[in-house]
Amino acid sequence: MKRWKTAAGVVLVGVMLFPVYWMFNVSLTRTGDMRADPPHWFPWNPTFEGYAAALAQQLPALATSLFIGLGTVALTLVVALPAGYSLAKLRPRGARGIDFLLLVAQMIPAVVMAMGFYAIYIRLGMLNTVPGLIVADSTLAVPFGVLLFRAFMASIPGELMAAAQIDGASTWRTFRSIILPLSRNSVITVSLFAFLWAWSDFIFASTLNRNSDVIPITLGIFRYIGNNTTQWNSIMATAVIASVPAAFLLVLAQRYIAAGVTAGAVKD
Repeated sequence: MKRWKTAAGVVLVGVMLFPVYWMFNVSLTRTGDMRADPPHWFPWNPTFEGYAAALAQQLPALATSLFIGLGTVALTLVVALPAGYSLAKLRPRGARGIDFLLLVAQMIPAVVMAMGFYAIYIRLGMLNTVPGLIVADSTLAVPFGVLLFRAFMASIPGELMAAAQIDGASTWRTFRSIILPLSRNSVITVSLFAFLWAWSDFIFASTLNRNSDVIPITLGIFRYIGNNTTQWNSIMATAVIASVPAAFLLVLAQRYIAAGVTAGAVKD
């Protein structure tokens, strides 16, 4: 029975990963071999001309996405960390109502939020700007970050805060010296998800940054497909390059993600 389960798992994983393999395969396939019948299941005669074209044309878009992702992480942490600490330890009035609003905020479709941001940005002059995209992308990550930080910080023993206060530490000093070091896994988890959401965003980019010369990689790939419908190796090479940072971060931080997501789920 175990062998059948293992075999079924391997087949399912293979099916899910096949599009990724095919993307990589096509990125190394020569243009003249694209319509080969039967198709080339393996790049026997690989070429890197697609990667050369992708790096030459999409490098600015990759840099823009990197800047937007890092900006989103910074803004998310600046807002979510103090908010989570306040809800978990300072317990202001209406904390339960705020928790409910944060849950509702995560259910609002991104398309609806993009329309609202569009109307606001027209008045503020923030359309087609990188800071506008950073603010918009942060609205996806901040509610998640606040709820995760709140769950983790609520599990931190109150005795630690009491001891810090006895030693004369202020609320800010307790947060900075006690709470933040203990919240490392949660901080890494929220940072990673915030970066990935910003890196893979297309709705906000296509709505709020359509006419800008400085565009993220998702919009760059979209425009690239429209302008190069015959150069599929370049298109797929761009997709492979855009996938590398996300895959690298997930592999690098998977241990912290597992600890961060389950933080606060079980109380001693």
